[in-house]
Amino acid sequence: MADAKKMRSEASTSGGGGRGESVVGDAGRRKSTCGYCKSGARTSVSHGLWAHSLTVDDYQALLDRGWRRSGCFLYKPDMEKTCCPSYTIRLKAADFVPSKEQVRVSKKMQRFLNRTLDVTTSGKSANELNSAAACSSRHNCEKKSATVDSSKVDGKDKDRTGQSAHLLSNQIEKTVELCVKCGELPANIQLPKASVKQVTPAKRKLQAENSEELMLSCNVAFQIVATIRRVKKEAEHVKSVEHGVGGNEDASDLSPQKTAEILVRHLKQLAQSDGLSVRACNGHINFYSAIEKADLVEVGRSTGFKTPLPDTDANNRTVKKNSGGGSQERKIEIRINKSSFDYEEYYLYRKYQLRVHNDTPEHVTESSYKRFLVDTPLVYVPPNGDGSVPPCGFGSFHQQYVVDGKLIAVGVIDILPKCLSSKYLFWDPDFAFLSLGKYSALEEIKCVQENQVHCPLLQYYYLGYYIHSCNKMRYKAAYRPSELLCPLRYEWVPYDIAKPLLDRKKYVVLSDHATLHSEDSSPLKVTDGSIEEQQNEFDQETTDDVRMHDDEMTELDSDSSDVESDSEVGASATVVLESDLDNVLIGIKGLRLRYKDIKHAFDPSQRKFLETQLERYAKAVGTELSGQMVYNAG
Repeated sequence: MADAKKMRSEASTSGGGGRGESVVGDAGRRKSTCGYCKSGARTSVSHGLWAHSLTVDDYQALLDRGWRRSGCFLYKPDMEKTCCPSYTIRLKAADFVPSKEQVRVSKKMQRFLNRTLDVTTSGKSANELNSAAACSSRHNCEKKSATVDSSKVDGKDKDRTGQSAHLLSNQIEKTVELCVKCGELPANIQLPKASVKQVTPAKRKLQAENSEELMLSCNVAFQIVATIRRVKKEAEHVKSVEHGVGGNEDASDLSPQKTAEILVRHLKQLAQSDGLSVRACNGHINFYSAIEKADLVEVGRSTGFKTPLPDTDANNRTVKKNSGGGSQERKIEIRINKSSFDYEEYYLYRKYQLRVHNDTPEHVTESSYKRFLVDTPLVYVPPNGDGSVPPCGFGSFHQQYVVDGKLIAVGVIDILPKCLSSKYLFWDPDFAFLSLGKYSALEEIKCVQENQVHCPLLQYYYLGYYIHSCNKMRYKAAYRPSELLCPLRYEWVPYDIAKPLLDRKKYVVLSDHATLHSEDSSPLKVTDGSIEEQQNEFDQETTDDVRMHDDEMTELDSDSSDVESDSEVGASATVVLESDLDNVLIGIKGLRLRYKDIKHAFDPSQRKFLETQLERYAKAVGTELSGQMVYNAG
């Protein structure tokens, strides 16, 4: 027993550097249809791991071996077997040189903020844009003193308000469930579903107060009280009053107004976050457009790293920007929050997926969104002030882009000891003219540059996978000077050296570039002219500014994948010695043990099976990480 405790103590401190513990389960080789070449066959081959927890140090090491994550699922393409080899691509932020197109994107945002951008050329009038930014029903319903007549709501506004009513109905139902759980409403009856209705423009001013507008209303409180009274009457009829509707409040004391007040008390924070005010009025739950907010504090574009939000915890950061001019200019905030579910973000994600990627509504659910972009195995590391951790900490984050209080884009990122890893971006299709894909990438690079001041080791921007055979993924090489990870020796090779090799063959051992180039008659040198021509090619390919993501493809295809049997797994160039297997860290019933200390407990057939599994795992993650991360064996 003493030896077991000693081994557990030794193992628990062997990985993670005091930043937690990595516990993973091996999902094995997987075959699935490919989202890049869309061959229709199961030609995409990868290795998978389920991460129960993962330290930022171990995930950094996995990235540098070609791994990526989608939620809590880790995956690495089998580069020799898969149809579309995916090379990890990164950029040293301090060396970044923006292209002419990228400079134009930054200037376009500046002109939008100072209102000199002619948005009519993008198919959206200035009045429509101002209306969307000022009176968006879901993201921000604050009322501006602009000249938009609220009685002249176009079809898009009606549709947007209708979507808001549907989403608020869902939130009220969840609030009713919460009130039942905490005893504020009866728990033994079936309460009615909520339905939020739009208020006609003619009645908005009539029923509003001050400079607000009554936008939406719900009468569920009347229905709840009617249901409670009916159930109580039936209970009295069968002489079972003592077994009737329970709760902290007697049913006879509940009135529509009191019930509405209970619900409003829970809804206030939600409404305020969306720019709405909510009140209980004569039993109705009314949602009003918020009164005009005070201007945001103006901070120049040379602002350093993000300062704490006034109304959030110290782990959330924001920077507020405008073009440095007058009060009529728009303001943009870039906020970094720890990964968590936010209904406003989900609504934007749903809108983006439906309109940009043409997903069907049944495939864009809260659960799929959480599984894909909210769930994370990374153990958060808070800032410590000694220069080894940036002010926001290490972990998974959502970077929000907010213009005059309206959420227009969200970048899902991981901030790790050496890099910022870009995972996904979704944005408001109404603001497509701002090229938010390119703009957010520039801001993420800037975030690395600013963080490096506080954390010198954090130098790189990882763009995910580069797939040379997929034209839509080639835009990533437009962020120069980038480099690709060799799939065999895990060395970084400049993109300009790798490109001629990838032009000839999909799978290349990039670290052999010197030998491979000498075998080819084409010159190695890349001239400035060809670089400019190549840059123009990238810009033309991405005019729609839809950033393609490797994680997106994994999410789409993960449900239709097959796990290969061991007999199907080919030989790997990575050799795992018996001594390396002995050092694999295994988790069994709460213990952390080296394989060498437990292998004698298995009979020959069990031992052979387990060693086959461990060898496959050690080849995939490397012998060093297999001795640091905990292999979950039950």
